[in-house]
Amino acid sequence: MDESLRDSNSRLGETRPRDPRTAIYPYNNRMAAPLPQRERTPVELLATPAAYVRNVGQQRAELLARLGIHTARDLLFCFPRDYQDLSDLRTINELNADKVQTVRGRVEEIDGYTTREGRSMVGVLIQNQGEHLRAMWFGQPFMRDKFKVGQQVQFSATPRLRGGRWEMAHPRVTWLDDDEKEPETKLLAVYSLTEGLSQYHMRRMVAAAVADFGHVPEEVFSESLLREFHLLPLAEALPAIHTPRDAEQLAQAQRRFVFQELFVLQLAISARRFQQQVGFRAPELSATAQVDARIKRLFPFELTTDQLKAIDEVAADMALDRPMNRLLQGDVGSGKTAVALYAMLLCVAHGYQAALMAPTEILARQHARTLQSLLEASRVRHRLLVGGLPEAERNQTLAGLATGTVDLVIGTHAIVQDAVEFAKLGVVVIDEQHKFGVRQRAALRRGDTAPHYLVMTATPIPRTVSMTLFGDLDVSVLREMPPGRQPVQTYLVEPDQRGRWWDFVRNKLREGRQAFVVVPLVEESEHVTAVSVSQAYERLTNGVLSEFRVGLVHGRMTPAEKEQAMAEFRDQKTQVLVSTTVIEVGVDVPNASVMVIASPERFGLAQLHQIRGRVGRGAHPGFCGVMLTIDMAEPVRERLTAFARTTDGFELAELDFQMRGPGDLFGTQQHGLPPLRIADLQRDREVLEEARAEAQRLYALDPGLKQPENARLRRQMITRYGAALDLSDVG
Repeated sequence: MDESLRDSNSRLGETRPRDPRTAIYPYNNRMAAPLPQRERTPVELLATPAAYVRNVGQQRAELLARLGIHTARDLLFCFPRDYQDLSDLRTINELNADKVQTVRGRVEEIDGYTTREGRSMVGVLIQNQGEHLRAMWFGQPFMRDKFKVGQQVQFSATPRLRGGRWEMAHPRVTWLDDDEKEPETKLLAVYSLTEGLSQYHMRRMVAAAVADFGHVPEEVFSESLLREFHLLPLAEALPAIHTPRDAEQLAQAQRRFVFQELFVLQLAISARRFQQQVGFRAPELSATAQVDARIKRLFPFELTTDQLKAIDEVAADMALDRPMNRLLQGDVGSGKTAVALYAMLLCVAHGYQAALMAPTEILARQHARTLQSLLEASRVRHRLLVGGLPEAERNQTLAGLATGTVDLVIGTHAIVQDAVEFAKLGVVVIDEQHKFGVRQRAALRRGDTAPHYLVMTATPIPRTVSMTLFGDLDVSVLREMPPGRQPVQTYLVEPDQRGRWWDFVRNKLREGRQAFVVVPLVEESEHVTAVSVSQAYERLTNGVLSEFRVGLVHGRMTPAEKEQAMAEFRDQKTQVLVSTTVIEVGVDVPNASVMVIASPERFGLAQLHQIRGRVGRGAHPGFCGVMLTIDMAEPVRERLTAFARTTDGFELAELDFQMRGPGDLFGTQQHGLPPLRIADLQRDREVLEEARAEAQRLYALDPGLKQPENARLRRQMITRYGAALDLSDVG
């Protein structure tokens, strides 16, 4: 952008409010054609391209686009990712050695060398008011290239006085522009950046957007709601979150936007629940005493109290003329499949069809085998539908579903393809719900008629996550284990204990048991220090397990190859199966009693628990060995110690959530919701509870948010979550 076109009075802290209402792109830009002078709506104003916001220009707009910032609205709501505390900004001669302090200065000297011990050292000398301070980095030679002589910088660390000169080791660095003045605020916003953008320019662009457009966004909350929940009005919160006066004002501004984000999300979830209950009809499938007895006779085992309670909840839902939308969550081995089978047989008993969807072909085939054994004494016609089927078999299954001669189908996402037509679909069971998108639940809906939905997960879900990702579902929980379920003992195997551990594994194999060895990678990676499946297979077959038959399975094998490897292990043709996490859920080999987990630091607690759940499923107790390394970080050791201490999946899920957050908890799942911009489900649990209760109350009073006073909330809800939650029919 031409320097002559810059507003000379537009530096951070000196932004002059402008009135953008009378032109589309109101600021000095000779490339913009003259436009009619007219009053513009708030929506039009906030849609002003970023290039026409003061202090931006075309070049920086292209950089902002990499961050997903395209308009004035995007800049306004580009919340800082952190804040730098400048409350203790000092000159060098004011420093003392008792706490973290911040200094500014110009770089006078840069040097770097390697010590006798082979460690690299980079030193940077800065000057401030005639005094000097030296910053040092050990083992980070790349830091030398980040500085230039004459550059203005800011260092934050605990200083120490050495040889009459102040030093800082590994300080936090802020690179400053030459004309950047000391900010008036003591909490300096730190934004996410991309290459070519500095914090200084980002702050100037956001400051200009706040000054010129900050008054435009409309307040969505009533005065009474703002008072009741102690929320700052939007006009105060917007400038405060970018340039807070102090920590108290920042906390108030953050609370305002956290509450708003969670409130709008909970409104959307309430809207989806309302839409499901009112907008669609489902078949009424009541569980009469006769039908109930006929179904339960098929189970060759006694149902637990938790299973019976969940079955009652499912039956009550399916007796209604609106679609059941229920989440069944239970620990590994708690018997979710039995509850699912009850729902499907109840459906078939009324002449309707049932579908069971699994995330992988291995798990779908496992379900098919389980149901085959349970349904041998029934007349239920069931088929498998997965991608690896021969074409003739697939066509036969599709024809049976279309004509109604197939009662129950088990498959993968292949079930929701366009080619699949059901004659009379009554219930859909989705296993491992977090691996399917929200919209996939609705893929089998036809017009205003929908099947009942039962979604299952063996990954217990923390309450805050349940209220967001699964907030549109009623919840049933299985905590009680069926009789005969064997305990699994978990051992942390130190490097010097590995010989004894493999002796133990070999003894179990000689007794006739089988073992899994799970690794995180399919192939070696120069970027990740972890064991690959090919490495593990080669080492074991040529080393400690050379006397045994070892199989191999991973995600890059064809469906036929994976099925063959699993069948050979199930039939005990192989004694050990080396695998990636493709065996994480649902795989049931009762004779497998030993689990070995390599590179456990690559897995979360919930995933480790799922992997451990593959053993101890038969008459023999299970054993799990977690392979530690010498250089394993202390936080990782703490996490693995917690894993070894308990087999309670609900406890581990909460711990995993606290340690890793919701994104990592569910890996790369496609749950369909846009990411939260400012709220944190760990930090903001109390705010979530408040927002949820108020959103449910408001939506109950005004279904569809049709009242004029709720129109802005409704627009925001539809804009943000309408597509993800399929809210096209709301209102």
